Amino acid sequence: MENLKNIAPLADFDWEAFENGSVEAGASHEEQEKAYDETLARVTENEVVEGTVISITKREVTVNIGTKSDGIIPVSEFRYNPELKVGDVVEVYVENQEDSKGQLILSHKKARASKSWERVNEALENKEIIKGYIKCRTKGGMIVDIFGIEAFLPGSQIDVKPIRDYDVFVGKTMEFQIVKINQEYKNVVVSHKALIEAELEAQKQEIISKLEKGQVLEGTVKNITSYGVFIDLGGVDGLIHITDLSWGRVNDPHEIVELDQKLNVVILDFDEEKKRIALGLKQLTPHPWDALDPELKEGDKVHGKVVVMADYGAFVEIAPGVEGLIHVSEMSWSQHLRSAQDFLKVGDEVDAVILTLNRAERKMSLGIKQLKNDPWNEIETKYPVGSKHTAKVRNFTNFGVFVELEEGVDGLIHISDLSWTKKVKHPSEFTQIGNEIEVVVLEIDKENRRLSLGHKQLEENPWDVFETVFTEGSVHEGTITELLEKGAVVQLEYGVEGFATPKHLVKEDGSHAVEGEKLPFKVIEFNKDSKRIILSHSRTFEDAARAEARAERKAAAKKAPKKEEAPAIQNQAASTSLGDIDALAELKAKMEKGE
Repeated sequence: MENLKNIAPLADFDWEAFENGSVEAGASHEEQEKAYDETLARVTENEVVEGTVISITKREVTVNIGTKSDGIIPVSEFRYNPELKVGDVVEVYVENQEDSKGQLILSHKKARASKSWERVNEALENKEIIKGYIKCRTKGGMIVDIFGIEAFLPGSQIDVKPIRDYDVFVGKTMEFQIVKINQEYKNVVVSHKALIEAELEAQKQEIISKLEKGQVLEGTVKNITSYGVFIDLGGVDGLIHITDLSWGRVNDPHEIVELDQKLNVVILDFDEEKKRIALGLKQLTPHPWDALDPELKEGDKVHGKVVVMADYGAFVEIAPGVEGLIHVSEMSWSQHLRSAQDFLKVGDEVDAVILTLNRAERKMSLGIKQLKNDPWNEIETKYPVGSKHTAKVRNFTNFGVFVELEEGVDGLIHISDLSWTKKVKHPSEFTQIGNEIEVVVLEIDKENRRLSLGHKQLEENPWDVFETVFTEGSVHEGTITELLEKGAVVQLEYGVEGFATPKHLVKEDGSHAVEGEKLPFKVIEFNKDSKRIILSHSRTFEDAARAEARAERKAAAKKAPKKEEAPAIQNQAASTSLGDIDALAELKAKMEKGE
């Protein structure tokens, strides 16, 4: 009763008419119904209209568009707008004014789609910031619902920072800016990064304007590459080059830092126009050369690890950040041109001797051959002239063979000292690189660190014997092994070679001898000093013919009859010499003078 005490009847209400059922006091029922209908909005199916959200549940959104009944829309159609609230005005598409239950059927998704392409183009033109729902992940980025259209969000446009996990963005509603539309294929590309770049640009300008060389700042490792590390300095990025990470050698920046790590860095340089900032990490610690033992000097022995290899040498780290170079020439007493990789590899631990030390320039040269004795100090004792040894063939030249008796001791066998009998045109005909060969020391050149060696001297000179075998005029069987323009090379017994000129290769029938043919040859010249034997096949039958002709002439002379003897006076006169005539003339002259 307490709630009814303030209620009073209307003073002008016609109770009598109400009781009698009369409606004369007011409008008719039809008129009232007509007036009510006129207050409702008139809508037609397949039309897009605006409505007001009157309630929101987990499954449905109830929208009033001014008709008798309200429309129900699945809440999933509004997932692009998580901030939807009661009272918001939204566009809806009238699918059916009444279903079987008398319910108004509306669709927000279709309303958006009907005007989506027009709105997308307007948003691009006006650079409008719009909301979109990230539906799923795809190759290279994400699919975003924009006005009911599926747009593409490239992975590089999600954020200014590199994204390592795309899946965390699926199902999120974010703000975007349309950056590209392909009208022909109806493709839309959006960016979230573009919205924050403008703000970051202003932050960058402010940060860079306050930078100073040598300034130490705290940053976060943003990205690690093979050439360096990118550091986020709070809105602007800087790069620590791999050489500025540590005083020592760094093969992979991951050895020094890890993603999202916070660390202090020093500004080495920056470019306001290009917005490049060079940072350093190693500069925050003293240089290792400054901490190097002051007592260390040239000639001292050190131990280190090979960190870098090159053809010309190896860099050895004897302390973190302190390296010395072992040149390839200081790795072995050998004078062969070789690569440093023949002696060392990265990771090897070696002992070495300091050859030069320059603290001002922070340079050091090392040697490892100095830890071994120089074999040339005792060369006359170990390799005296006349001594015999086994050597290894290292290299060829046109004039001989370079061999190595031991590491650092090289020698040359001249091509003329390879064989007594065989004429070697190139050493490769006689031996091969890598083979072993017996040698005898002929001469020592200590100053130039070279030995003159011989191979044929291991045997006696067979030409002493050949001199008695291949005498001039002797005939021997020979095989033509090579035909040249100037003649032919002939292989004789005992492995000896001779030479015959073209005119001495004519056979008895007038033809010329050919390569591979075996014929008798006469020695027409033997030269022991030059080891030369000149041969002739033609002489073997020409000389025989001449001898036969001489014999025939002698026989014919013996058989010929004797001529009659002339008078003695004639013979005597015929045999008178000039001296006799002079004597007679002198005698005649004396008689005429009466002497």
